Amino acid sequence: MTSLLSIQGLSISLPAQADRRHAVENVSLELARNEILCVVGESGSGKSVMSRAVMGLFPSRHVQPTAGRIVFEGQDLLQAPPEQLRALRGNRIAMIFQEPMTALNPVLRIGAQIDEVLEIHQAGDAAARRQRVLEMLVAVNLPDPERILAAYPHQLSGGQRQRAMIAMALALEPDILIADEPTTALDVTTQAQILQLVRDIQRKQGMGVIFVTHDFGVVAEIADRIAVMQHGKLVEQGTADDVLHRPQADYTRSLLAAVPSLTPRARRDFSAAPVVLGVKNLSKTFRSGGGLFGGPARQVDALASVSFDIRRGETVGVVGESGSGKSTVARCIIRLLEADSGEINIDGIDIARLGSRELRPLRKRMQMVFQDPFGSLNPRRTVGQLIAEGPMVHGLAADSAWARALELLELVGLERRAADRFPHEFSGGQRQRIGLARALALEPEILVADEPVSALDVSVQAQVLRLLEDIRNRLGLTVLFITHDLRVASQVCDTVAVMHRGRIVEFGAVADVYANPSHEYTRALMAAVPGRHWSEHNDAANLNARTP
Repeated sequence: MTSLLSIQGLSISLPAQADRRHAVENVSLELARNEILCVVGESGSGKSVMSRAVMGLFPSRHVQPTAGRIVFEGQDLLQAPPEQLRALRGNRIAMIFQEPMTALNPVLRIGAQIDEVLEIHQAGDAAARRQRVLEMLVAVNLPDPERILAAYPHQLSGGQRQRAMIAMALALEPDILIADEPTTALDVTTQAQILQLVRDIQRKQGMGVIFVTHDFGVVAEIADRIAVMQHGKLVEQGTADDVLHRPQADYTRSLLAAVPSLTPRARRDFSAAPVVLGVKNLSKTFRSGGGLFGGPARQVDALASVSFDIRRGETVGVVGESGSGKSTVARCIIRLLEADSGEINIDGIDIARLGSRELRPLRKRMQMVFQDPFGSLNPRRTVGQLIAEGPMVHGLAADSAWARALELLELVGLERRAADRFPHEFSGGQRQRIGLARALALEPEILVADEPVSALDVSVQAQVLRLLEDIRNRLGLTVLFITHDLRVASQVCDTVAVMHRGRIVEFGAVADVYANPSHEYTRALMAAVPGRHWSEHNDAANLNARTP
């Protein structure tokens, strides 16, 4: 194998107050031309720091290489002067970042941002560069390239922004592409399109690709070789077939075991249970543009006559792409958004038209766990104060509310002393546990969970899902679970509603819908699950291993 890039004994230090000495410790990897190397591991494993070191991008002056070499075309990039690195970035070595909305300049049009890369690295007139930009927008399958060229980042969807970033990274046909979690926040169908796009362009141009991810479905879909990192160290590397089917390291086996199965669990019978939440003909339309601010008027039917029932103790999942209306359903039910029409019945009481004073005593019966716990937790209040706040608002004495907060911290697997700490002092998985504790503080009957594990590592995700199931069974909760991850839905939900363009196009037991989807859109979602064939093979192997 001819090496395109060689990482040799790389170590990168961390600040003195960090929980370990090195972000990356003695890592050695080889990347060949025309190869996709997937680097996997949990948050904090050092995979992103290692990959960004190739570009000379370090998060701070306290995080710097202390040993090793990164060799490209015979030169150590760690010793290269800044002007040489600038010449390589975007030209010979390019990068796709995880969050395009953060990486793209919000005040520059998409076309200008791609043109900037061309202008810096290539001579040529503006007309030739503009034509190249349009060619790249077509190459990444963006609709209406002329419109995209003139658009600002906020005017594009998440998948379109990610495609624009890929166009920017590939505009100069680099030798090496580094993709840092480029599909983590994308829907399953958009994710499948992006993965196919990266693979097609990589084969066409013969690039070497370093693909950083924690999603083993993605790994199974595109990897030629896999490197597994833990706590800054390389614990295993090999061909995709060897690592996925014959892992050697205990850590790799634990990561693979934590991947949710696509085979649905056995459904519990709720036919005799009473309906706790009934949604009937719920509709919501969003309007923008026109009026005082000008621009073309736009109308989006986010919900169109949505109806379903949830029975006591049941978990109903709502799945679909971004923009399908699933989060709008959750927010209308919880009354964070006002529906235009329809009914939301809790034990026969229609709460859709209740005023705030009438609604207040009913709010404690239905609580929400948000997708981003850091964004939903007040950073200026301690965890104990955040959990105790709800019960106190509803009349519970401060001492009793604090005692309940301490009990709930233990219930979600945290220590009581965590009550005196602030949200930023916890990991993502711990913050999600805090969000769950806060939602349970009012002893709700219905829990609405909006993508509660989508941003978590696979092992932390498994822990939170087990915790949620345990609490649901112990407290008899009824759960509405919003997700775009069909693997998670298969393990969490009893019933699933598939949403598309504001409508429920399929509703039924998870096992029935997954085994025999009746709607074309559901079939498209199932077909787009990354690494589906590997998942099915893995599920069958695990079943055989358990069968005496």
